[in-house]
Amino acid sequence: MKSFYQVMGKYFARYKGYIVGTLGMNILAALFNVFSFSVLLPILNILFKINTEQYQFVPWGTGGWGNLLDVAKNNGYYYCQMLIDTYGPATTLLLLGIILSGLTLLKTATYFGGSAMLAPLRTGVVRDIRNDIYRKIVHLPLSFFSEERKGDIMTRITADVNEVDASITSSLDMLIKNPIFILVYVGTLFVFSWQLTLFTLLVVPLLAGGIGRIGKKLKSKSLTMQNKLSDSVSQIEETLGGLRIIKAFIAEEKMEQRFAKVTEEYRDISNRVAIRQSAAHPVSEFLGTVMIVLVLWFGGWLIFNGSSPIDASMFIYYLVILYSTLQPLKDLSKAGYAIQKGLASMERINRILDAENPIKETENAHSIGELSDSIRFSHVGFSYTEGREILHDIDLTIRKGQTVALVGQSGSGKSTLVDLIPRYHDVSEGCITIDGCDIRQLTIRSLRGLIGNVNQEAILFNDTIRNNIAFGKDGATQEEIEQAARIANAHDFIMDMPEGYDTMVGDRGGKLSGGQRQRISIARAILKNPPILILDEATSALDTESERLVQDALERLMSTRTTIAIAHRLSTIKNADEICVLHEGHIVERGTHEELIALNGYYKRLHDMQQL
Repeated sequence: MKSFYQVMGKYFARYKGYIVGTLGMNILAALFNVFSFSVLLPILNILFKINTEQYQFVPWGTGGWGNLLDVAKNNGYYYCQMLIDTYGPATTLLLLGIILSGLTLLKTATYFGGSAMLAPLRTGVVRDIRNDIYRKIVHLPLSFFSEERKGDIMTRITADVNEVDASITSSLDMLIKNPIFILVYVGTLFVFSWQLTLFTLLVVPLLAGGIGRIGKKLKSKSLTMQNKLSDSVSQIEETLGGLRIIKAFIAEEKMEQRFAKVTEEYRDISNRVAIRQSAAHPVSEFLGTVMIVLVLWFGGWLIFNGSSPIDASMFIYYLVILYSTLQPLKDLSKAGYAIQKGLASMERINRILDAENPIKETENAHSIGELSDSIRFSHVGFSYTEGREILHDIDLTIRKGQTVALVGQSGSGKSTLVDLIPRYHDVSEGCITIDGCDIRQLTIRSLRGLIGNVNQEAILFNDTIRNNIAFGKDGATQEEIEQAARIANAHDFIMDMPEGYDTMVGDRGGKLSGGQRQRISIARAILKNPPILILDEATSALDTESERLVQDALERLMSTRTTIAIAHRLSTIKNADEICVLHEGHIVERGTHEELIALNGYYKRLHDMQQL
């Protein structure tokens, strides 16, 4: 239970009022339950004429608190005798039944109140966990997701959170209610017969030990089960993303077998968890019955020997209370099983929530609103992992209004270099400055607010064209959106669509062609109006006509901005102010197009290959 409170305590602390309320309601429910059972004593005496003693009224408070129970018992019997003498046994029995019904109504009402107060807590905790995971995901660096499978992350935010809801939060009622009921019941048992109760407490470890053996390995098996589920979701995600390749290589059966293997492994571990969990009820039922039998034997032995402090009717009442204690004990054991399963899922969730974000702001970070002079790379080095250097000793100055192009073979470090400017990663050596200020001293929000991106793959969201264009600017007007679309050569094809700017683009823009997606992406960057523009092979995946339209839109976008362009097609960056050639993480050549051709080096070789 210690690990349970360590993991979930921070969420429960937000709902202290509901917890206090449900505690109060359950205490009342337990007390009403005990009092309702006490009405059974005079009912038994009336029905079976067990007690024929005549009682006299004893003033309340006689003998102090120590004799309160005896006084209450005496006066209860006295009032019953008065009712029998006045109205007869049948009417008295009816009146006692009405009192029992009233106490039961109060018990069930307070029990309902306690459960109802937990509903906002349960739903609130699940909502908070989901929000925390999503918040963490959008703030973690890109490097985190290069090491994680998307399917696994999706499983953690869906299936694992659902398991926490089903296993942990659904057990809160049992966790809060049952200890209260058990304490009240055991306290009542001690009041009536401490000898019997001590004997009972010696037997209870037998019950707890048997159940504990079953749940011992449930957490580890549940963790394995959730990992197998992640594997299956990851394969579904990979299949949906690669259906074209699967069909092209006639690999349907191969993928089916691969998926069937994972689901079979998931089924096997699920069976083990289900069987272990199913053993809880029969084992606890059997051990509970054994405990009742032992107490019945010991209590009967005390009564037969005349050494019992309670009579036969009180012993029946004692057994009723004791039997009522068993159900909370069973429910508590079930909650223990469920919590073990939920903690396994919470452990997987915490791998995201506890992941360290290396991209941090300094305490005295300040905002920046514009680019006044230049972006400067000073002896910059970068490594994703120790010993594997991606960039080495990069020295580069990009002045305001310039267009600087980066070219080189795949894997030379071009994309990594531009990713360092918005701090998707932090440099390992050296520094990057904007107007002389280290970007690590700037707020991340203001730094990225300076930058617009147009990537090789135009990433659109499953929303309208209007909302995709306005994604980077809150409160954009229709006129501003249309103007940005016109500059991006997108307005005409948007207006040709049946719903115009209200057209849904589909998942990742799947309802649009590549050129259309790219032009909407450019319109989005235009509307944001950033002083710094990063183009990452923005035209490399387009046909000739689309490339012409997109290139025309890009030239309009670049005309008033500082631009860093990554290009494989050298024809698109001939007019750049400076072209830097990267090879194995080094800038090996730099200059204008004509100067690099004259050098007859890497750039000339790339140019000649493209000419061929």
